[in-house]
Amino acid sequence: MESQSGKRRYDLAERLTEYALMILDIVEDLPNTRLGNHVAGQLIRCGTSPAGNYAEAQAAESRADFTHKLKIVLKELRECRFWLTIIHRKALVKDLDRVREALTETDELIGIFVKSIQTAKKNAEK
Repeated sequence: MESQSGKRRYDLAERLTEYALMILDIVEDLPNTRLGNHVAGQLIRCGTSPAGNYAEAQAAESRADFTHKLKIVLKELRECRFWLTIIHRKALVKDLDRVREALTETDELIGIFVKSIQTAKKNAEK
């Protein structure tokens, strides 16, 4: 995700907050059908969870607790990818570009957290 100045943002807390807002915008565009409502409920939970869990990780009580909370962030992001893929493949919203952007951001965030967890595990071994 880029800031308005075009520079990459490295503030993960802010990036995850923006991600949650992006997800909520997609949820608002879902149809009011059984499928749309089911997907919306699932996506609201997993799409807003990473920001909260990352905030908790920042106050972790131990390295193990920190790593555990990062794993929860990763798990929720992977679930988001699943639901966004369903939305995209079923064309449940009109603005599929927004869904593609969210999928790209999801994949970037997953990559960041995979590396972060690997680093945290490596540091715990020292």
